[in-house]
Amino acid sequence: MTYSHIPVLPEETIESLCIDPEGIYVDGTVGGGGHSSLIAGRLSDKGRLIAIDQDEEAIEAASERLAEYKDRVSIIKDNFRNIRSILAGLEVKSVNGILLDIGVSSHQLDDAGRGFSYMKDGPLDMRMDLSSSLTASDIVMGYGEEELIHIIRNYGEERYAGRIAKAIVRKRENEPIDTTMKLNEIIEEAVPGKARHNGTNPSMRTFQALRIEVNHELDALSESLDTMIDLLEAGGRLSVITFHSLEDRIVKENFKRNENPCTCPPDFPVCVCGKKSKGRCVNKKAITAREKEIKDNPRSHSARLRTFERI
Repeated sequence: MTYSHIPVLPEETIESLCIDPEGIYVDGTVGGGGHSSLIAGRLSDKGRLIAIDQDEEAIEAASERLAEYKDRVSIIKDNFRNIRSILAGLEVKSVNGILLDIGVSSHQLDDAGRGFSYMKDGPLDMRMDLSSSLTASDIVMGYGEEELIHIIRNYGEERYAGRIAKAIVRKRENEPIDTTMKLNEIIEEAVPGKARHNGTNPSMRTFQALRIEVNHELDALSESLDTMIDLLEAGGRLSVITFHSLEDRIVKENFKRNENPCTCPPDFPVCVCGKKSKGRCVNKKAITAREKEIKDNPRSHSARLRTFERI
């Protein structure tokens, strides 16, 4: 299957990075290379792009798409959470810009064999890094009911988490839940009728929750942002595209804390905590897709772009 992925907010993302043709940039989620090709195309022979992804199929696709820029691009199979060690291995101490496009790619959703989509039948997998061991089926079949409730409620923001978890535990006593359609049917039967007819697929939130748990997505994001900001040159920028409120909240709160880190009581006349601002939030409100882009690429409708500039 050909790897296809349409980059969201392409113009806005490139503009947010304020690319220096001779700078060093990191795309921490290269995917099919859509954003990376736009970055590389703006670099001179003295510029450099480091493209990272944990998905082997994405690495192969990006390598092909970025072939014309191979003299200025390094492609690394790894998780962006390891960015400090990745850059150290390349003898890079600091960079001019970093991009993260968080979430599942169009290719991963469209490939039934990856198990990300509740719209197509396939193995209940959901691993972005196919070399990792934990699958969505392992979670569904092995986690206790309370653990499932916690994941589905907190990562999927699903109000019927208890009903869904109970239905999963009951069903797995008689047969393995190892395909997307099996899980989809369980969820549809578990939620009330009104939740099945409100315009949103009732499986969406549970599938999101399982994907986040399988890939430790929120941990990777929350644990990486401070490091990425520290790795920026003065004037360098970190741009992050998110697709749901949990991710966006992590980015928003992190950027706000790095802009205003002071923990002194508000009535103190001067700061005594000693914590200094690392930069500024470039856009106070997240940038979202325009109507035309949403029409051309419906998956862009929930995209949120936030940018932090180092001082």
